[in-house]
Formats: sequence, C-alpha cells, structure tokens
Amino acid sequence: MKKFNIKSPLGIFLIAVVPLVILLAYSGIRLDLTKEKRYTLSDNTVKVLESVKKPLTVDVYLEGDFPASFKQLQNETRFMLEEFRKINPKIDFRFIDPIKTKMSQDTLMAMGMQPSVLPDVKDGKISQIALFPYAVIKYDKRGVSIPLVVQQAGIDADQQLTRSIEGLEYSLVSNIKNIAANKRKKVGILVNHDELGPEEFHSFMQLALENYDAGPVIPKNQTELTLEDLPLLKQMSALVIAKPRKAFTDNEKVILDQFIMNGGKTLWMIDAVNAEMDTLTRSQKIMPFPVDINMTDFFFNYGIRINPALVKDVKKFALLKLVTGEVGGNPQYTSLPWPYFPLGIAENDNPITKNINPVKFEFPTSIDTLGGRKNIKTKVLFESSERTLLKQVPNYVDLKEIASVDSLGQMEKPSTPKIFAVALEGKFNSAYASRIERKGYPGFKSQSPENKMIIIADGDVGRNKMHKGEPLPMGIDRLTNQEFGNEQFLRNALDYLLDDSNLMALRNRNIEERLLDRNRITEEKANWQWLNLLLPLVVIALLGGLFFWMRKRKFG
Repeated sequence: MKKFNIKSPLGIFLIAVVPLVILLAYSGIRLDLTKEKRYTLSDNTVKVLESVKKPLTVDVYLEGDFPASFKQLQNETRFMLEEFRKINPKIDFRFIDPIKTKMSQDTLMAMGMQPSVLPDVKDGKISQIALFPYAVIKYDKRGVSIPLVVQQAGIDADQQLTRSIEGLEYSLVSNIKNIAANKRKKVGILVNHDELGPEEFHSFMQLALENYDAGPVIPKNQTELTLEDLPLLKQMSALVIAKPRKAFTDNEKVILDQFIMNGGKTLWMIDAVNAEMDTLTRSQKIMPFPVDINMTDFFFNYGIRINPALVKDVKKFALLKLVTGEVGGNPQYTSLPWPYFPLGIAENDNPITKNINPVKFEFPTSIDTLGGRKNIKTKVLFESSERTLLKQVPNYVDLKEIASVDSLGQMEKPSTPKIFAVALEGKFNSAYASRIERKGYPGFKSQSPENKMIIIADGDVGRNKMHKGEPLPMGIDRLTNQEFGNEQFLRNALDYLLDDSNLMALRNRNIEERLLDRNRITEEKANWQWLNLLLPLVVIALLGGLFFWMRKRKFG
C-alpha cells in the first residue's frame, strides 16, 4: 500500500485548510470580503448595541410564502440581527408569519404597519399577496414598529430592494438606540412669533414625539424671551422655529445666540416673503411682500443670507389641481405645473436627504452662503434646477401664470440654481462677543462646542394641510394624490441635529448592485436550459469512455 505523504498538496490541504474551515464554522467567525464591507457593523453601531442593558426583542414579520426579492431582504435582516445578538446576547429576535399565526390585518395596522400588496402569478393565474415588511422592537414594556422597505417614488423594485438593504442597519440600530435610551432628549417648539399653529404643526409634533420629548417653549412674560426663560431653554437639546411672522427683539436674539453657544441645536423654517396659497385660490391674484423678522444680522454671523425674492423652478415643480371646466354641472379638474411650488430632489449623498421622496416647497425664497466663516462647514441640502426664475417682491402672483410657466413676467429674471436648505456644522462664534449686550447675560460664552444648525428658506415645509377640521399627514397632497418627502426630511433633520452617536453616517452606505441582465436571461434562456441538461450527460459519457479506455489499456 502506498504511504500517505504529509508534504504533498493533498496532505497540506487536509492538515492545514480543513481544520481551519471547521474552526471558523464552529466559532461563528465570518470574514467580510465585500468591497463595501456590506457585512461589517460600524463601530458606532457596536457601541449602541453594547449599551442595551435589558432584554430587547425584535419581531420581524418577514416569514412565509412571498417573492424572491423579499426572501433576500429576509436573509439580510436575519444576518444582521444575528450579528446584533453576537455583540449583545440581551438582543434576541424571531421571524413571524402573520398568516400562519392568523393575525388580522386590523391588528397589524393598529401596530402601525401598512400592507404591501404584490401580484403573484401561479399557473397562469394572477392573485395578490399582502405583506407586512416591518420589524417591531420591544424593550421594557415599550414597542415601536419600523418599516423595512424604503418608500420612494420613481424607482423600480430592484432599486427599492437595494436601498432598503442599504438603510437596514441604520433603521434597526437608530430605533434600538431611541427605545433603549434611559432619558429622551427634549425638543422645544418656539411659540411667540405668530409661528405655525398646533393644527398646522400637528404632524411634525407627532414625528418629533416618536423619539423625543417635544413641547412648546412659551416666554414667561408672554411677550418675548428673557433671562427668566433660561432654565427651560437649558433643558432643550434642540429648538424648532417654524415660520415666525413677528420680528425678534434684540434681547431675544442674544438669548438665542447663547442657546446656540451652549450647544443647543436649531431648526429654522423661515418665510422671507408673505405669500399664501389659500388666499391666491380664493382671489386668483395676490401681492406678496417681504417679511422682516429682524434676523438678517443673526444669520449673517453664520455666513447665511435669506433673500426676499420668490423662486420659480420651471423644471422641478409640483402640480396644482384646478377647476378647468364643467360637464353636466360637474366641475372638471386638471393637474397643471406650478413653478412657485418647486421640488427638492436629493442630488448628493447627504444622509439627511438620501433615499426620500421629493420635498415640496411652497413659495420658497433662496439662501446665499457667504463663506469666510472659520470652523463652519456649510452643506447644501436642496437647491432649484438650472431653469430657475426669480420674482422680486412686492409683485403680483396670478393663477393665470400657470398657462405660461416658462415666460418671464414683470420684475422677473433668469437665475442660476438657488439654495432652499442648508446644514451648518462646526464651532459657532457668538455675534455678541465684542458687543455690550454680553454684559447682560450671565455666564456669557463667545464660542460654542461642536454644534449643528439647519436653515430652510420656506416656513411651510413643515406645515400639514387640514381637511374638514382634521390635520392630514405632512407631505400628502389630497387633490393630486401625491406623497412628498417633507415628513421624512424633517425627521432626518431632527435626527441629524440630535445624533451624538454619528449613526446618520450609516444612511450614506452604498451597496453595489450586482444584478443579472434580465434581457440577456430572456434571450438566452433556452440555450442555458439545454446546456444544463446536456452538459452533465456529456461529462458522464466522457468519463465513462475514459474509464473504459484505461481499463482496456491496462488489462487488455
């Protein structure tokens, strides 16, 4: 018998490689060889998972008979939750088939889940499958439902799946962080300058209350912010100022300046021009005019100027539904382009705006970034297209302009793209560092720690519409049946401002699509089927022939 040689290639393979494979299989160690490190959790994710102190359960409603694309999402979700459990054994998960467990749709919808209805073709018959691609995180008698599928218009099913997988880690870990937090951060809504009312701001308050303690900040003297309001402001991690229409006093500006210098985050939604669509619909013609809230020098300190001129975008705009005729006494509606409602479409990889529906702006103005501010990084979130017009005010806006969106009106001029929203990051310097006002503020600070601010040149971006006295979800246009990304944009904006774990960076994760060519599959389907059928037979025949020839040569 021939002796086995340990130094042979087979011997080296059996002694070195096979034990290594077995060791890796039983130890659970995995090597991520993908270019984009698809299966590697970020350091910030690991820190959040390690901070979970009590048992946490994730119920995933992705079990059962559904299309292959959802199987891929199921596998990716399962793999990620397995990695979570390795980091922290207190985190557990289970996959639930709502049909098998006989859960009613009413029960699932009461938990905040909306069904995804997909076509199913079997034996030439088309039926529909209702799926609930959600995960429910339960922790310490609290629970939250999170969608696993990105809802974004204008993309196909493959892109939707890819973007859902890209955002999977952020969706899961950010909600785990929020639900497991011992103390929720506070968000104040400034109420003193004729801002949006409770009914108009209802949807924003609901989204803010999902992850934060949000409530109004009302000056104690009912007139202006004073030093008496400092204890309340110091409790706030962020302050939201939504469409102020009354001027800020100089004393209030010092208070706000020091709120920022002490690390407070701010979200500004500013109307520099007064123009209301409700008034225009009733009267067919309005005269917009500038609104001065006495904040020009305040924003100038951060390298920002908000211009009092309406922006018209004749390329990226929302539709306006109007009565254009009558048949048999019934009004006939037509959806027409309205350039005063430009759309914010994400054209960069900013985590605040990535993978959301277009954001609808109503009569926005523009933002100039002046630059030259040390320690401040300015990032453009949304801007208009290259086909932009500026309308100086005061000037008339007429509904008849809808018939000729490209033509120049009185006091209008072509312009370069205009900025609608910016994010500022860095160490902000006080505008009052060398002014006498600093002496009236106890513990005055001249510079902030690392801070953030978002400025939007439209006060209506966060307003929800009303229908029969009830608030509609933000971003829903009931007349044109369009769903805009305003709610997701502002949710991301708040999360960005209050993200001390840098989890928002996970929204920039890109997964390269390695998809098969569907057209080629269709064209070459028959060839590959014949190849798969005949190739094994040919190989077996060749091996049989070779074996027969070798036997005949040896023994013949």
